[in-house]
Parts: sequence; C-alpha cells; structure tokens
Amino acid sequence: MALPASLNASATLDHLAALDIKGPDAAKFLQGQTSAQVNLADGRFAPLTCFCTPKGRMLANALMMKVGDDHLRLALSRTLAEPLAQHLKKFAAFYKTELSIENGIALVGVMGSDVSAITSELALSALADWEQHNIDDERFAVALPGERLLLCLPSDDLAATTLGADVAAWQLADIEAGLAWLEGEQSDQFLPQMFNWEALGGVSFKKGCYTGQEVVARAHFRGQVKKRLARARLDRNEIPALGSSVTDANDKSVGDVVAAAKNTEGTVDLLAVMSTKAIEANEALALEGAAVTLLPLPYAIERRDPELIAAAIKERTAQVLS
Repeated sequence: MALPASLNASATLDHLAALDIKGPDAAKFLQGQTSAQVNLADGRFAPLTCFCTPKGRMLANALMMKVGDDHLRLALSRTLAEPLAQHLKKFAAFYKTELSIENGIALVGVMGSDVSAITSELALSALADWEQHNIDDERFAVALPGERLLLCLPSDDLAATTLGADVAAWQLADIEAGLAWLEGEQSDQFLPQMFNWEALGGVSFKKGCYTGQEVVARAHFRGQVKKRLARARLDRNEIPALGSSVTDANDKSVGDVVAAAKNTEGTVDLLAVMSTKAIEANEALALEGAAVTLLPLPYAIERRDPELIAAAIKERTAQVLS
C-alpha cells in the first residue's frame, strides 16, 4: 500500500503503542486476562478490551486487533504498554506465547477528508465502527467512532508521506466520541464502567472468567456504579492536568479529569469520571475557578454486547461481498 504524499488531517499517534502477543496459546492466554471475548477479534472486528486487577480496577484499556494466526495486537497508551507487558509476562510463562512492544509499527490516525482518500486507495466502502480491514500481512485499518481510521503500518511506510495534523486533534476526536484511554498515573483506579467501557462494547458479560471479572460483573448486575465518564467543556484555554478535580457549587470534588484537549473555539473539552449524582443534577460545576459545562455523550449509558457488534459487522461484510 502506498500512502498519499500528503495527509493533511492525519497524525502519527505517538501517544499510543502496539503491544503484540504471539504464539500458539496467544488467544487462550488473553482469554483469561482480558474483558474481551478474544475469539471475536477475527480480523474483521477489533474489540475494545481492558485488563483488571482482582478488585476489578483497570490496569490498562486497549483496542485488540488480529494480525494473523496466533498473533494479536493491542493498541494502548504508550505510558502503560511496558507496565502491562511486565504484568502479563508473569502469567505468560505458563503458555506458549510471547509479548513484545513493536517499535517498528506506526499507528496513524486518519481523519476528515483523508478518510475518503485512504478508503479510495484501498477500494473500501465506509467501514462500521470497530470494523477491521486487513490490507496485507503487515498493514491494516480499523474504523473508530467519529468517521476515523486507525492505520497500523510499518514505520517505514511513512517516509514518503507528510502528516499535517497534531496528535491533539485526534485526542479531541476521542473526547468527542466519549472514548478515554487510561494513562500511566490512572492505572488501578477505575472500574471499566467508570470509563463507560461496557457502553462502548469493551466488556463481554457472556465469556468465562478473567482477572477482575467477578467484581466487574457484580457492579453491572447490581447497579453499583456510582461514577461515570462525562463529557464537558471548560471555559478557559489552558489544558488541566490529569486528575484535576471538577467541583460543585459547594467546592466539593465530584469528578476527576481523565482526558482533555483544546477545541476549535479556543476553550477546552474534557472527559471526567464523575459522580452519577452530579451528572444527573447538572448544576453549576467548576475546575480551578473556571466554569465547566456538561455536554451530551454520543452513546447511551447502557450495556452494549461486543458479540452483537461482531455479528452486525459479519452481516455487513456478507452483504458487501454478495
């Protein structure tokens, strides 16, 4: 695949890394560690997933892709790639599998008019969210919410292409999609539901046991989640630090910032894990003295089974090929 000479709305996603799991037992190994139903990652569907502690707190969340037979890849925050690899290696010793961070892989975020340029180059119709298209053994594309593509390519493929966007534009698009990626300092703090992960299809409640599964399932079926991911706008142009507190009219902390980026209006959009009571009240909120206004999420806060997403993609693929 030859990339166009210029992709003005696209960026290299250096804040993300590719963690590969290879070997005859790769899928079996991951099945006991991750919230995804691993066999759903079949080269057509790239499910969201997460890795938890026994107490159900996320160590990392990721996008899972099938590269080939006995070869799966996770795209996740670069700050968590090495810690997650070291954590998983403690258990991988009992399986025929190897883990490695692939520094020769470029993750490219394609947005705007560049999407049609790439789909035209690949002779693709528009892909459904989380649908994967394998270009060849080394290159593939995954569709993300907000009419975007994530390309996985050998880094050398970028030598002849100019990418014109800053990674901040991609991060803003993630925020607009209500999609938050755990960063290093946030590890082991949040249940998956606090990142709306089950509403995005990132948790399978139909699979067997995995680390933290009992706590995650209990929180879901008993409705015990008292914090949720909320989207908001901050009335200032300075990006707040991760972990900054959103406060109510009584200056009480009701949430913590987990993602933030400048928007096109010169202020800041953010995602914060907030008290569900504060979200429902939708009263005056602030961050370090600046007003915070809640914005709607582009999805409902309800369980979305990844099995149904996979089935819809399979049906769509069959229709396209027929």
